[in-house]
Amino acid sequence: MKFTSNTMRIFGFMLICFYLTKGFAMDISNKEVLILIDSSGGNTYKLAESIKAGVVNKGLHAVIKKVPNKVDPQNDLNKIPIATADELVKYRGIAFGAPIYFGNISTNMMDFMAQTLDIWKKQELSNVPATVFMSGCSGSGSETAIISFWNILASHGMTIVTLGNPSLPDINKAIPQGNTPYGVTTRSCMPGDVRPSKDELKYAYFQGQKLASAINSTKIQQDPLAAPAKKEITTSKVEERLNKLGIVLPITPKPVGNYVPYKIVGNLVYINQVALNNGKILYPGMIESTVTEKQAKLATQQTILNILSVLKVAANGNLDNVKQVVQLSGTFNTQPNYTNHAGLMNEASNLLVSIFGDKGIHTRATFGANSLPLNSPVEIQAIFEINS
Repeated sequence: MKFTSNTMRIFGFMLICFYLTKGFAMDISNKEVLILIDSSGGNTYKLAESIKAGVVNKGLHAVIKKVPNKVDPQNDLNKIPIATADELVKYRGIAFGAPIYFGNISTNMMDFMAQTLDIWKKQELSNVPATVFMSGCSGSGSETAIISFWNILASHGMTIVTLGNPSLPDINKAIPQGNTPYGVTTRSCMPGDVRPSKDELKYAYFQGQKLASAINSTKIQQDPLAAPAKKEITTSKVEERLNKLGIVLPITPKPVGNYVPYKIVGNLVYINQVALNNGKILYPGMIESTVTEKQAKLATQQTILNILSVLKVAANGNLDNVKQVVQLSGTFNTQPNYTNHAGLMNEASNLLVSIFGDKGIHTRATFGANSLPLNSPVEIQAIFEINS
């Protein structure tokens, strides 16, 4: 078959399109960085372009999008696509840019971030690198505005990337520049001044490079309860003992508030749990009122198993890394005249000694209370020592 030159050109163009959409697109999506802005006059957008150039310089792909503009829907940046809050979770890093309003972020950006509540609840942006840049007048509180934005990013658990104090060459020190150690800004309303200045754009470029470098060196593990699979040792001695006792550790409970499931200080691990079983409290209520002692003992066993499930994560997936059980503190939902707290707490203590042997012997405190979180009949705090 004989092809004309036009046919070959068309075929070549189609082939390129195929590889762009099928081949390279996957690679780009895995490296994409979002630069999310609110910009009406264009100054923040100009900084965003320099941020993007710095990101691209480090081998990553970047896209600029804007938040919905409720104040001025028909501004001069209509060509920029509008972002949605739900899409934030798909990016490897995010640069946020907005005008400064009275020492704070703009109304449009604040309204957008208010839509990320569900993302915050699931901590889906945890450890994702983020940086902030802003534009505003001299004396508008640029550093205060950036720090106020950091409060939102910190609540999401994001890794904040600062500008620092880079020694960039040929900076014009005769005029005020908008660089701060927190992030670049531009003094956009100085009379007769063209902003952003070329040096502010240099700082923005450098900040984009820093964001990209942070992304390239960050391996994001968004689920803090996910134990590293490569360190999992399924034939550990403690696991064998659990199998002999017929014990299967429950699914690790996830936090239901603004806290972490465990905290390691030195070689000590601190864990608090209640009687959750598949997302619901096992035998909720007050002991010897709506909960029998037998049910309370089962709830105590469930609570200590939840603690062990979290402990396994803290110990890098291997309970053999536990050196000893240090202390248990149990609180039971009881009436004022109830006295058998120790008998209930023995369920937890005996189970730990059965599993860890002499390493499971610990000190202990037991308390009564007339209510507990989630109406759980028991709450236990445990302290363990693990190998460093």
